[in-house]
Amino acid sequence: MFLVDLHFTDMEKLTPELTAEHRGYLEGEYRSGSLLFGGRKAPRTGGIIISRHSCEQALRRLLDEDPFVKNGISTYSITEFVPVVASEKFSDLLLEP
Repeated sequence: MFLVDLHFTDMEKLTPELTAEHRGYLEGEYRSGSLLFGGRKAPRTGGIIISRHSCEQALRRLLDEDPFVKNGISTYSITEFVPVVASEKFSDLLLEP
């Protein structure tokens, strides 16, 4: 599992249209379950995405084509993690007993 930390680099380019394009681009990944959660940081300096991609390279390819990244609005960093505890509601996401 991966934590994606998006960092806004040019807020002047951030428009409602590009935000809609960004969300639309990732929509299929959420529907398929490859991306679990996503949202903006507070204060609005970027966003966070939780990913179930099994391969970091595939996740990087996806993010490199994200409209925010392609239009110079954001950069990202990726941290891999292995969830070992969760609330009962999310226990099926655990990778280790």
